[in-house]
Amino acid sequence: MERLRGALDFCIRHQTVLGYSTVSLLTADSEQIFSSVVFKCPCNSGNMLYGSVFLIVPAFILLLLGYMVNARTWRLLTGSCPLEKCHDCSPWGTCAHSCQVLVLVTARALVAPLTWIAVALLSSNFYTCAASGNSLIKDLICKDQGQECQNLLFKIPCDEKLSRNISSELLSLQAQSQLIGWFLIACIMTVALISTCVSLSCSPVSYLQLRFWKIYSKKEQELFEIKAKEHATNLAEINTNCFFEATDPAPFHTPSNEDWKKISFLYTFNSQEQYYSMIHKYVNTNRGNSAKFEEGCQNPTVLGFVDETHAIESGF
Repeated sequence: MERLRGALDFCIRHQTVLGYSTVSLLTADSEQIFSSVVFKCPCNSGNMLYGSVFLIVPAFILLLLGYMVNARTWRLLTGSCPLEKCHDCSPWGTCAHSCQVLVLVTARALVAPLTWIAVALLSSNFYTCAASGNSLIKDLICKDQGQECQNLLFKIPCDEKLSRNISSELLSLQAQSQLIGWFLIACIMTVALISTCVSLSCSPVSYLQLRFWKIYSKKEQELFEIKAKEHATNLAEINTNCFFEATDPAPFHTPSNEDWKKISFLYTFNSQEQYYSMIHKYVNTNRGNSAKFEEGCQNPTVLGFVDETHAIESGF
C-alpha cells in the first residue's frame, strides 16, 4: 500500500512531465503504425507530394488537436465576443495578455506535432519518399545524368540498393533524414530547457510558495467540483419537484451571470494584492466589486497552471 501511495504521489507531482511523455509515446507509436502499415510511397513523380503529406498533414492535425484539448484555449475564447457585443468585436483586437496565453498554448500544442516530425525523420520513410521527388535533390544527384537517373531516383524508396548505386558522394536520403531528425530533437530540447530556466528565474514567488500554490489550486478545484455538483443537484431537485407538484420554488441563491464571468477571467498576478486564484480574488474584493479586482499585470508564464487546473478538472 505504501508503494502504491508513493507511486500516486510521484504521478501527481510530475503529472505535467508524465502527460507530455505519454503524448510523445503515443504519437511515436502512431507514426510507426502509419509508416509500416498505411504508408506506401508511389515511387513516381508523385513522391514529393505523397511523402510531404504524410510528414506534414498529421503534424498539423495534431497541432489542431493540441489547441482543442488545451483548457486555456476555451477559457480564453468562451464569452470573449457575446452576440450582444458582436459588432464591437474585432479578431485583430487581441490584447497583449491574450497573445501571451496563445503563445503558451501553442508551445504546449506543439509537443505532439514536433514528436511526429522528429520520429518520422528518424524512421526516414516519409522523408526519403518526399526527397526522391524533390527537384533540388534531383539537381544534386542527377546533374548531367539524364532522365534515366531521375526515374531511378523516384524508385529509391522502393529499392534501397538504388541509393548506393546512384550516388556515392552525397549522403543517402535515409542518412539525411536521420541527421535532420536528431538536429530537430536537439533544438527542441535546447529551447525547452532554456524556456523553463527563463520562466522559473522570472517567477514572482519562491520555489516552496510555488509548490504550495499548486497544492492550493488543486484542492480549491476539488472542493469547487464537489460544491458545484451539490449545488446543481439541489437546484435540479427543487425545480423538478416544483414542476411535478405544481408549487412555487423556495428562494435559492445561485451565482449570477456576472459572478460566473468574474471568476472565469484569466488569472492575472499582482504582487501587491496576492491571490491564488480568481475565486480567491473574487471573495476578497467584495465579490469582485472592489477596484482591486481589476488590478493585475501580465500573467507570468510560470503561473499558467492557475487557469489550467480549473479548466482541466472541469472537463474543457
